[in-house]
Amino acid sequence: VQLVESGGGSVQAGDSLRLSCAASGRTFGGDAMGWFRQAPGKERELVATIRRISDNTWYPDSVKGRFTVSRDNAKNTMSLQMNSLQPEDTAVYYCAACNWCSSILDVNSVDYWGRGTQVTVSW
Repeated sequence: VQLVESGGGSVQAGDSLRLSCAASGRTFGGDAMGWFRQAPGKERELVATIRRISDNTWYPDSVKGRFTVSRDNAKNTMSLQMNSLQPEDTAVYYCAACNWCSSILDVNSVDYWGRGTQVTVSW
């Protein structure tokens, strides 16, 4: 199983980025997927989860209203649209998936990780 992220980069505060995650090796149509991020010196934190269909989503307060997660089960892909980015959003963003599960609550829920993509937001 392989998860590959793309779409990271360097932007200015207020800009938008769209991250994508492509899964291969198995389909995750019935399983939860999610996005985590990890800033230097900090723990990896969950920023979005999505269940089988796009209206079953969860976000922490820090990104709610700015980030939107979606998935295309037919293409086995997941995306994270990030708007109104702030410097505190700077981190490596990781795609995550779990094995035969219905939700992702924290890092312990994850069975598969991508390698991560860097997002840097500056003033």
